[in-house]
Amino acid sequence: MPSDPIFPWPLVKRSPTMIFPVRSLQHLLRARNHPVTVDGIFGPNTEAAVEAFQQSKNLSADGIVGPQTWPKLVVQVKQGDSGDAVRGVQEVMKFHDQSDGEGPAIHVDGIFGPITDNWVRGFQTAVGTASDGIVGSITWRALVSGMLSG
Repeated sequence: MPSDPIFPWPLVKRSPTMIFPVRSLQHLLRARNHPVTVDGIFGPNTEAAVEAFQQSKNLSADGIVGPQTWPKLVVQVKQGDSGDAVRGVQEVMKFHDQSDGEGPAIHVDGIFGPITDNWVRGFQTAVGTASDGIVGSITWRALVSGMLSG
């Protein structure tokens, strides 16, 4: 059986220096009805929301988003969907955008339209997963683990 080509789920926790993928994490918390400000800062409010989410899923409420928490937190999205989980995908798109304004503008608008679909399919192809345009657990893991960010 081939080894898993996707990076493992990252450990994301309270930190003054961690930037990526905090905004996507915050959008996912909002999608799961844990209202936090999407500011890219993993501070006390985000940590409290993570702990509340973990408690609601019978996980160890340690405030650290790792391999037990991510799979329960991510929300599958595809073309035609809208909302905070789509914004989470679009935050990763914006983070990875290296077009210097040459490519289509990336708007974090929460609408999974053709631009988001094309980007997701291209990302899936680049990381070696099925290019179906569906952001499920495997694609989310590739997105938030920072694959292709270097």
